[in-house]
Amino acid sequence: MAWIDFYDSAPSIYVSDAHRQAHFALIAKDIAGYISSPEATVLDYSCGEALSAARVAAKCKRLILAEPAPSVRERLAERFAAIPNIEARSLDDLAALPDASLDLVVMISVAQYMTPGELDAAFAQIRRLLKPEGRFVLGDILDPDVGAVTDAVALLRFAAKKGFLIDAITGVTRMALSDYRSLRSKLGLRCYGTEDMLHKLGDAGFIAALAAKNVGTNSARKTFIARRK
Repeated sequence: MAWIDFYDSAPSIYVSDAHRQAHFALIAKDIAGYISSPEATVLDYSCGEALSAARVAAKCKRLILAEPAPSVRERLAERFAAIPNIEARSLDDLAALPDASLDLVVMISVAQYMTPGELDAAFAQIRRLLKPEGRFVLGDILDPDVGAVTDAVALLRFAAKKGFLIDAITGVTRMALSDYRSLRSKLGLRCYGTEDMLHKLGDAGFIAALAAKNVGTNSARKTFIARRK
């Protein structure tokens, strides 16, 4: 997958370190809010750098960070080596996990990079791993009616709130000319309307609903909460 190769190359997709830190801190805060018990086992599917995963791990018994990009996964293992309830795994490692062993699975800002077939396969694996009473949080889904301008405005608002607005203005311009923009144009990012994603989750064996608030920084994107049928 070209997107995995892109992220494995340690690209600069954040406008500054302040942006990077604030981004992951907010996502960790949102994920932690979905953990219902300190005894929970949680999977973050294609987690990325997950800089603030310690905040999530503090709320659960076991946190599995599953990441397909090898170099990112190595950094995760090093970063959280001293936290015993955090594990850095590959997506292939998930096949060894027992059925119905997870209380919460989160997949944040991942679906847009996957083909429909890849997403269906991920949904099938997640459904196998999820406990009957467990929850699947599918976040940061791009809407076909929301474009790049809306994403840029969301970034600028977040930057103004967190104190890195000047960097954000510069970064938006830089990103418009970057490899990320070129790759995005070449491969496309997949978008799903609300009913389309609810239907896709239903076909995968989930009962799902649209969450009141998206996970992360962009309120124009969508999060879905699903359980096994």
